[in-house]
Amino acid sequence: MKRCLLAVAVCLLSLPARAQDKASVDTAKVDAAIVAAFPTAPADWRSRFDQDETMKQCSLYRNAPPKNVAEDIQKRERARIQYPADGKLVGDWSSGEKIAQSGYGLRFTDYPPRQANGGNCYACHQLSKAEVSYGTIGPSLMNYGKNRNFSEADTKAVYDKIYGAHAAFPCSNMPRFGVSGVLNIEQIKDLVALVMSPDSPVNK
Repeated sequence: MKRCLLAVAVCLLSLPARAQDKASVDTAKVDAAIVAAFPTAPADWRSRFDQDETMKQCSLYRNAPPKNVAEDIQKRERARIQYPADGKLVGDWSSGEKIAQSGYGLRFTDYPPRQANGGNCYACHQLSKAEVSYGTIGPSLMNYGKNRNFSEADTKAVYDKIYGAHAAFPCSNMPRFGVSGVLNIEQIKDLVALVMSPDSPVNK
């Protein structure tokens, strides 16, 4: 009987230990596998395999960095945001709508580039009532500007989020469109206009 009780105790004590075990990941092997998956990638694509410090930290903490790391990411990413020379953050919303609708850019079929990159914003956000096909990874942006009284502070916040989302939300799923060079400053201004202009379909 004593032996049975001892065996049960050993089993019970071993369960939490197994539950806490985490599979170790050899990041070097993972990185090598990713590179090997694109054997015909052009030489000028190779830099896309290299994570910068922010991506390394987000990968290390699986997009849930501790507070001190998140603060470091925000500080670093804020410093990378570049603003228009004339200080104007709002462009043309109709051009912004075209950029939001376009998923062109950075794909193998888009190489060499034959037109400007798009933002593919509808893949993650609802933006206008007219568009019935949109993703829901990101929040709906319907009436975003109207709900914020088209304020100057919120306009700058939108610019910052599009240029470098990690400055606002460390390890966000949203691409860093400006930091990564996917969109230029004029395109980002047009997207800001789409979100924040009173005449934009986003705010109608």
